Parts: sequence; C-alpha cells; structure tokens
Amino acid sequence: MLVDDTVGTTRSQTEIDQIRQSLQARYDELTAEYDQALVQSQVLRLVEVGDTAGDDQADSGTKTAERDTAQSLLRTILDRRAQYEHALGRLEEGTYGWCEGCSAAIPVERLEIFPSATTCVTCKQTRERRAA
Repeated sequence: MLVDDTVGTTRSQTEIDQIRQSLQARYDELTAEYDQALVQSQVLRLVEVGDTAGDDQADSGTKTAERDTAQSLLRTILDRRAQYEHALGRLEEGTYGWCEGCSAAIPVERLEIFPSATTCVTCKQTRERRAA
C-alpha cells in the first residue's frame, strides 16, 4: 500500500520513506523505459536513413507514421516521469497527498491508483470540463 488512511495528517518518517521508495521505483522504471524507447527510436532513424532506395509514397508515409509514433511515445514517457518527479518534490515539501486546486486531502483510493495525482477527483473533473 502506497499510502495509508492518514492522508491529510502528519505522516511518520517510515510512511514517508515507503512513499518515497514507491515513487522513486516508478520514476526509475520510467527512466529505463525512456532509455529503451530512445534507443529504438534511434535504430528506426538509422534504418530509415540507410534504406530509402526504391521507396514509394506508401513507404515514405509508413516511415513518417512510425517516426511520429516513436516521438509520441518518448513525449508520453517523459511526461509521466515528470509527474513522478513532481510527486517526489511534493513529498519533500510536505504537500504530497493534498490537492493543488482546493488544498483538500486527496482520497487514499485515488493515490493508490494514481500515486502522482496532484488534485482531488472534483478538481480534476473541473479541469477536464474546462478543457473540453
């Protein structure tokens, strides 16, 4: 369990250490995933550069789509990693588990599912409605 029912109260050093360890482990996983995706993207580029003889429009379009997909994956991983980095910073500041929108405690269930959450469900829904 990443957090316990004491969200919104002072956590013990043991609880903070457990949360930090969990967040750091996921951050490290995302870093490894990014490194692997970056290598795959570079290999894709090398193959693309070296293998253009006889390409028609369909081949060119496929290569462009593959390149775009690889770049999108890299951006997604970096974004997720930044979320965990932000969560680690909030943990150090003592604001982890508190909503950045309304300052209420983020429900334990939300943090269990989405450990890098920065908002409560209500504030998240409000943001999504405004963005739509």
